[in-house]
Amino acid sequence: MRHGSAALTGRERELRVLEDALADARIGRGGAVFLIGEPGIGKSRLAAAATESAYAAGMALMRGRASVIGPATPFRPLTEAILYLLRVNTIDQAELGPFGPILGRVVPGWGNAATWGGDGDSLVVLAEGILRLTGLAGRDDGCLLALDDLHDADAETLAVLEYLVDNLDLWPTLLIGGIRDHESTAATLARTAAQRGRCTVIELDRLPHDDLRRLAMSCLDSELPAEALRLLWAGSAGNPFMAEEMLKVMVDDGTLTRTGGTWTFTGDPTATSAGLARPLARRVANLGQRTRDVLAVAATFGSRFPLAVVRLATGLSDHVLLSLLQDDLAGQLVAPDEQTADWYTFHHQLSRDAVLAQLDREEQARLAGRVADAVDTVHPGHPGEWCEVVARLRLDAGDRETAGRLFAEAGRRALTAGGATSAVSLLDRAFELLAGDQQTRASVLEQLLLALVEAGQVERALTSMRILDQVGDLSAKRRANLHTQVAWAAAVAGRGEEALSQVAAARGLLGPSPDAADLAQVDVVAAHLALDQAGVGQFDHAERTARQAAAVAESVPLPAVACQAWQLLGAIVRHRDPAEATRCLERANSLAIQYGLPIWEIHALIRLGNDDALRTGDIRRLEQARDKAGQVGAVTAGYQAESSIALQLILRGDCAGARAVIDRVLGSTVRLRLMETTRYLLLLRVVCAAHEGDESAMTVALAEFERWGGNPTLHAPRIHGLAGAFRALLAENRSLASSLVASVSTLDGVYYLSGRHGLALLLTVLSGEADRTEHAAVAADPASALRWDRQFVLFADAVLSGREGNGPAATEAVTQALAVAEPFTMTRHLGLRLVGQAALEDGWGEPAAWLRAAESYFHGRGIRPVADACRALLRKAGAKVPQRRSGVDGIPPELRSAGVTVREYEVLGLLVGRLGNQEIAAKLHVSPRTVERHVCNLMTKTGLPNRIALGQFAADFVPAR
Repeated sequence: MRHGSAALTGRERELRVLEDALADARIGRGGAVFLIGEPGIGKSRLAAAATESAYAAGMALMRGRASVIGPATPFRPLTEAILYLLRVNTIDQAELGPFGPILGRVVPGWGNAATWGGDGDSLVVLAEGILRLTGLAGRDDGCLLALDDLHDADAETLAVLEYLVDNLDLWPTLLIGGIRDHESTAATLARTAAQRGRCTVIELDRLPHDDLRRLAMSCLDSELPAEALRLLWAGSAGNPFMAEEMLKVMVDDGTLTRTGGTWTFTGDPTATSAGLARPLARRVANLGQRTRDVLAVAATFGSRFPLAVVRLATGLSDHVLLSLLQDDLAGQLVAPDEQTADWYTFHHQLSRDAVLAQLDREEQARLAGRVADAVDTVHPGHPGEWCEVVARLRLDAGDRETAGRLFAEAGRRALTAGGATSAVSLLDRAFELLAGDQQTRASVLEQLLLALVEAGQVERALTSMRILDQVGDLSAKRRANLHTQVAWAAAVAGRGEEALSQVAAARGLLGPSPDAADLAQVDVVAAHLALDQAGVGQFDHAERTARQAAAVAESVPLPAVACQAWQLLGAIVRHRDPAEATRCLERANSLAIQYGLPIWEIHALIRLGNDDALRTGDIRRLEQARDKAGQVGAVTAGYQAESSIALQLILRGDCAGARAVIDRVLGSTVRLRLMETTRYLLLLRVVCAAHEGDESAMTVALAEFERWGGNPTLHAPRIHGLAGAFRALLAENRSLASSLVASVSTLDGVYYLSGRHGLALLLTVLSGEADRTEHAAVAADPASALRWDRQFVLFADAVLSGREGNGPAATEAVTQALAVAEPFTMTRHLGLRLVGQAALEDGWGEPAAWLRAAESYFHGRGIRPVADACRALLRKAGAKVPQRRSGVDGIPPELRSAGVTVREYEVLGLLVGRLGNQEIAAKLHVSPRTVERHVCNLMTKTGLPNRIALGQFAADFVPAR
């Protein structure tokens, strides 16, 4: 008989679901299907059938499985799956952009350890990288990611899978996951995702009676006798694996015999029923003693086991050990592991359970100790995953203290490797086991606190601080450092009060005369917190604290703290001295390069890029920061650079380009749950709509910003000063614009595009509320030297000079303003519209030319209120007003500038055919006299002497009608 069924019996419906999901993935509609069921129910076999179909269809394959034994480091099944892909497929890492280096956490040789500790440590960023890798692998024919035994997966792997499940629908990837049907995080993840409609869960039931009969027939190539089928049903209860094992036992025991093509049942049903219900236990009992001893050691190690460890634990030679494992009876329980050389695996967890069932508790503990000793010898120092393996074995052997220390070390390693959530689980276990060793327990709790902060479990970290105060043998310095770490985590999470409480606790522990290096780390966090606190002198206090921290950090050195402090200073001092702000940022950048801190270097480059843009309008350094972020995998920093570029595009009047950047980046930041950057991008949509004069779009964008948790009060300078005021000006509502700018001019903050240093001055000068004294005060403020604000200061200077009767000085100020405003297309023309009216009223400059240029620009942008205002002012000046009838855009610029109207252009086109006035009048439904007047106007405007010359001229400009 066959050991297993040749066909996938009783799973036709489930297989159709998988086949349909594979077909969808091949056309770019990916998804996830989880197979949940008891051991032996057929999860792995069903997934294997789907894998065969995927292979036949030419899909890229990624296969891995979780395990509590063997390589148990974070992301093990994902690493296994990616390596499986790379054995067959060639992937160009460069095509993954910034996500290539990030995948170095799971793909050997793909990452740069120097980037770890930055954006690469974000699980969602790593998950996005894996998502894009599957998309790249499957871009031609789709990709199958098959992961088995997910009930044993580490927390980091499950976090990545949760992200994949939520985002596979637009990618050519199908995820198939196998999960044992018991209480587990993986099962909860799958069922919860299914409730949200993000995946399909197939609950595999036991086979009904008829399917069990077909399964037996497939194994035996013949019908099973009724008595045997009844016993098979009683013993297996429809579990396919158990049924196959029972059939094998029946045949081996002679309970089923074959004569020709017919099977005969020869046993006594009442005598064999109970025994057949435990076929694996009977199979183990039939093994020789030495083989049972080998398998007992192997089962004690786990469902997978290394030959080197079993060899040492049993004292057998290689030859004897392999001969025992390759015996026919042992071969029914174990086989070589297909994925790891010199490892074996039990065919099924049930096989391992059957071996362990032969051992009493005392024997299991003795074997666990012996196997742990063997691992100590084979792998001294317990490198990699072996630390956790030995910890579990020592615990099984009853040595709680040693197990606790090993779990503590495994947790520390997991935290170093970026597996913060796994580290929390391991360290929790260590803390529990080390109740009798307070000193070691204190160190464990210290590591646990760091892991909780890294895992984002701020609430539990704060609670753990209270537990920490009850543990002895931890120095005040170490406690203070932990309080500082939690303070920063609370600050990042927006929990200011908790952060301040932790800072106070850290300062209290450091005492009245703290070491300067210890204090510097606290001071940087405190300085950041000071910026968000109300009260007089908070900015000055933050600056003093940050300067002190920077000086100390450089002397120790603490380069990361120094970079953090200098970048903060760059933001604080800009309102007072932009040049000094630039020097602070340059210092941060220099330190990052000197000490090899690429993430801090990129953040410094972004701030320097913003500095360049504010001072000169140059965005090249922002583009450099974006590109560098992509090279090292600093995804979050790269998106921050892109966001800054989008803002500069808005200021330059390129709203279409800005929207393209925002839309491209926003999809990724939402998927990656980068809330701070997401809210900023949504805020930029508000600004973009305002600078296009689109009030309804601005209202919608503002509502979306608030829906994602944006705080309008906190961002009032942007919403009212940079967005609302310009939307009002583009609606020709100058009084509203003035009130909006005034409402934010008195707010404290470090935002420099609110209008307080430029636009507010221009509006008050235009309204007559500011004179030369106020102008001089604003112009002397270093913040007004920033290019965006400088344009408005110069426009205001022009208005004041013209009002004072100094026309040449006013005209020169306009010339300077236009030069400064050259990058900012919209505000450049808005300035011409505002100053043009003042020049017209006060009689200086070239108001007609300025207003005509502004009218042309705003008409082209579809901003009618400003274009209409410019035309009204031109009429008031008695100047030629551009025609804006339908079709005017079709008139060549040379003719439009000569004043040719739409109707005159139509007449000109008909002159190409040498038509007379009567014929032209009939075509245009006007009188011949009207045609004659248009012809005369055309000759005047073109300077041509007669109708014949006009017709020849028309042939070069207008196609014949």
